[in-house]
Amino acid sequence: MTGTAPAPFTADDYRARMARAVRAAEDAGLAGLLVAPGPDMVWLTGYAPTADTERLTLLVLAPGHDPVLVVPTLEAPDAAGAAGASALTLRDWTDGKDPYAVTAALLDSSGRFGISDNAWAMHLLGLQKTLPGTSYASLTDALPMLRAVKDTAELELLAAAGAAADQAFEEIRKVPFAGRREYEVGADLAGLLRAFGHSRVDFTIVGSGPNGANPHHEMGDRLIERGDMVVLDFGGLKDGYGSDTTRTVHVGEPTEEERRVHDTVREAQEAGFRAVRPGVACQEVDRAARAVIAEAGYGEYFIHRTGHGIGVTTHEPPYMIEGEEQPLVPGMCFSVEPGIYLPGRFGVRIEDIVTVTEDGGRRLNDTTREMVIVD
Repeated sequence: MTGTAPAPFTADDYRARMARAVRAAEDAGLAGLLVAPGPDMVWLTGYAPTADTERLTLLVLAPGHDPVLVVPTLEAPDAAGAAGASALTLRDWTDGKDPYAVTAALLDSSGRFGISDNAWAMHLLGLQKTLPGTSYASLTDALPMLRAVKDTAELELLAAAGAAADQAFEEIRKVPFAGRREYEVGADLAGLLRAFGHSRVDFTIVGSGPNGANPHHEMGDRLIERGDMVVLDFGGLKDGYGSDTTRTVHVGEPTEEERRVHDTVREAQEAGFRAVRPGVACQEVDRAARAVIAEAGYGEYFIHRTGHGIGVTTHEPPYMIEGEEQPLVPGMCFSVEPGIYLPGRFGVRIEDIVTVTEDGGRRLNDTTREMVIVD
């Protein structure tokens, strides 16, 4: 059910990404980038340490210098086996040595560096103590678009992840809902994502009845009943790239009001999608979706941003939100997911992942956005 495995990224792919990151750092006036274990390191090097450890591991990227990965000696063999290892130099340090001194030798002693948001405070403070003349900015603040524009291979992986999530929805709509607990349906969803090729399930939101009015409701033991609206929001990683889709189904026939709310959200989602094209500011996608909901009289019940980026993580920049003036660029991928949440009653959300094309947008989710009736 998982299909043919995609071709792996090569050392040349990672070399190009690191060079791109260095250029972006230089353009931002930074002396370099310090990348801790996490999504940025995986994207730049293909290396993901097997353990979350207090030992310093840091990728150092600086203009005019070859990339260097500082690693503990005991983890150096694993780092050397990473797909991008031949595109960088490994510099290992042994227990008892000062890893900050090793790293400091690679840095401009008065430079300003971008550093991973998830870097340990202990490591940042260690570097500051060793090089008091340096300063730091989080990568999200300094280079928010670092991973935002996907290449052709990345787009194919995101499309495959989206298709797998769609297959999971087509199957989950066939299972019984009424008389089952939310967590039982959530377990079915997680199993389907894995069956269709996901290596990791990040979330399976099942919000039935009044629980659907909480956008991030964690599935619980509420018994799903006939007459319930049920928000299904699910996704994870397939071959290293994310999926994230939401559909809202109804157990049995909906009321006229429920249909009206669902239709409003569907129209808002379509308006947000139609706003996608190169050069348009991210906030315009939010404005387009939000205007439909406001005009229908539900503006106060749309309580979150319209979308978020997706790639090697299921949530990353750019964000479709008022105030975000970043222009859309071909290759960007993000969700368009407006919703209406009526406290104590029900909620509706519809979400697709969309990529920016040369002349508009393309959905990476293709299941029906019409009301789906389940048993």
